[in-house]
Formats: sequence, structure tokens, C-alpha cells
Amino acid sequence: MSATTGYARRLLAAAMLLALAACSTTEIASLEEPAAAPMTGQTNDPAPGFENVGAGSEEDFILNVGRRIYFKQDSAALDSVAMATLDNQAAWLNRNPTWLLKLQGFADDSGSASQMEALSQKRADAAMAYLASKGVDAKRMWARGYGNEREVRDCTDRSCRVQNRRVVTNLRTQPDAA
Repeated sequence: MSATTGYARRLLAAAMLLALAACSTTEIASLEEPAAAPMTGQTNDPAPGFENVGAGSEEDFILNVGRRIYFKQDSAALDSVAMATLDNQAAWLNRNPTWLLKLQGFADDSGSASQMEALSQKRADAAMAYLASKGVDAKRMWARGYGNEREVRDCTDRSCRVQNRRVVTNLRTQPDAA
């Protein structure tokens, strides 16, 4: 190999190294992913990965309001914790009137299937009535009791079964098909 060819190769290699050194992975990353919101150390800081949740979105409802309420065994009565959650839901829904909602009631397996279906319907109806009393238009809501056919947990101990005695508020953009 001649001295000129060797020199040209070394010159080309140096130029390539200079070009690579000019590239910065930080610059590339800033183009691919927006910067995370600064964390202030406050308890209301968004969880990592949720910095860009839009106000009025379904994610906003789930993360910041809560969509589940729970009941005592064989009861459709709303306790103070359930009412506080429903108060938050009503305030959010009144600020975001385009959302429709399906209230799904559930029960554990402490009675017959027909008893649990009736109880779960009463729970969903109770939540719907409470939301309506707080100004949410009843035309935006419908309730359905599912009994114990959709258990969160299949278990026998009391602390576990409470998870199945619930109403879940699901946001919709249109009514369910009949």
C-alpha cells in the first residue's frame, strides 16, 4: 500500500471520528422524547410516566378522581368513603359534560346468583342516584348489575372478598349497544 493511500485512509477515519463526536445522544433523545416535568417533591407531583395526562381525559378521571367504590356485605348503602369518591366524580363529570358513564355493580359470592345480581344492580343504582343528586344529568348515565360473575379475586377470606363488592364508573363516548 502506498503512503498516499495509507494517509487517505487515516484522514478518512479521522473525519469519521470527528463526525461521530459531533453527534450527541442527548440531542437525539431530546428530539425523540419530551422532557419530563420537573419534580417538586410534593405529593401531588405526577407519577413518572403520567406527566402528560390531559385534564378531562379518561386517564385523568382514573388517576385523579377514582372510579371504584366499595360496599359492606349484603348492603347497597353508600358509606362516607364511597360518598367522598362520588362527590369527586360528580365534580369532575360536571366539569367534563361530554362524557357518558356506565355504572357497573358487582357482588361477592355470599348468596345465590339471583340475589347477588339484584344486590349489584341496587349498588349501581345507588351510585347513579347519588351522582344525579350532585348535578350529573341522569341522561348521561346507565347502571348494570353483574352479580358475582366478574370477580376481581376468587377468595374466601373477608378482607379479600370486599374487593368484589364494588361499583365501577366507566367513562364512555357513546351509549352501549343494546
